[in-house]
Amino acid sequence: MNPHRPLAAHLRLARTEGVGPVGYRKLLLDYGDAEAALAALPARARAAGRAARLRIPPPDEIEREIAGTAAIGGRILVLGDPDYPALLADLHDAPPILSVLGDAARLGGRAVAIVGARNASSGGARMAESLAATLAAQGVAIVSGLARGIDAAAHRGALHGGISGAGVTIAAIAGGLDRPYPPEHAELQNAIARHGVVVTETPLGIAPQQGHFPRRNRLIAGLSLGCVVIEAALRSGSLITADMAVNYGRTLFAVPGSPLDPRCRGSNDLLRRGAVLTENEQDVLAELPPAPVARPPAPGASGPPAQETNAGKTPLPRPPSGPGDMRDAILSLLSFTPTPVDDLVRRCQFSASAILTALSELELAGDVETLPGGSVVLPSAPTDTGRPWNEMRDPETE
Repeated sequence: MNPHRPLAAHLRLARTEGVGPVGYRKLLLDYGDAEAALAALPARARAAGRAARLRIPPPDEIEREIAGTAAIGGRILVLGDPDYPALLADLHDAPPILSVLGDAARLGGRAVAIVGARNASSGGARMAESLAATLAAQGVAIVSGLARGIDAAAHRGALHGGISGAGVTIAAIAGGLDRPYPPEHAELQNAIARHGVVVTETPLGIAPQQGHFPRRNRLIAGLSLGCVVIEAALRSGSLITADMAVNYGRTLFAVPGSPLDPRCRGSNDLLRRGAVLTENEQDVLAELPPAPVARPPAPGASGPPAQETNAGKTPLPRPPSGPGDMRDAILSLLSFTPTPVDDLVRRCQFSASAILTALSELELAGDVETLPGGSVVLPSAPTDTGRPWNEMRDPETE
């Protein structure tokens, strides 16, 4: 008997094309376990209208991933495992699989994200390092993305606090555990694995690709109780992380910067829109929840969605009658611009659970793509650069 069989089945299901985080939960709910879901997938994909053959990773590919992760001292966590971080599991689009280097139990502690410009100023990097060190000294873990600039400064500051006996740092990365990025941060990643945690959704052996960075940003936002932004331009990956943090109900902080510095225009705009002005660790600690805050389930979260009534409102038009009509209605509301699932729930005359079921079928058929943070987009969408959105480079790597 293969001792990895239950884990291997979950990995194969999560790694199957067209099966996103919401679809993964839906399949487990429908079929009871991962092996039964895998057996039903080909027929379900055909029924959903998928023309191309569905690629399910073969068992030997998954066994190599499991063995390779163990060989470098890593672990693979499945959503629902005891060490899977509860704050992340609360998300409606929680990653089904996490690969971890370091002490996975530390993923569940009180944590704050610190993100910002890759081309950080000396003052911005100094602020990130100082803030991370002082928060780590108060027992708060620091989460960031291992990028150049603010991210690296935050990790180094937290490591200083952690080595002195107080805190840890968590690096959410875009590639596999064995593919540090940028390459010059390989030793920093090793230090974080020794004194904190490195975590990714990407399989072992896979170098970072453009589409991986939004998933990394989801990890940064989802693992943290709050997010501090230091030096972010108006169009930057840091603002994507900030938006995800707000959507997940996290507290948003921003460090003020010079209005003459383009690197600060995005972070200053966050202050204008209500982010907590942050000059030192006390500003963060005063607003940070002492522990994860229980919130109503978001669309797609486990548990039945709340039922809305139309009492006192204008009568709603009669909804379409069949599953095909429902799917057509959802597709008619989508475009090449990401649409939050919450908007679909508000604009469609269907229950949240019915919409999520339809979206999982549409994704399996290849008709939509779901994005980290709870949005949906038509696939291969053109952008103002002439490239599909899912082939664009992450702003932090440009």
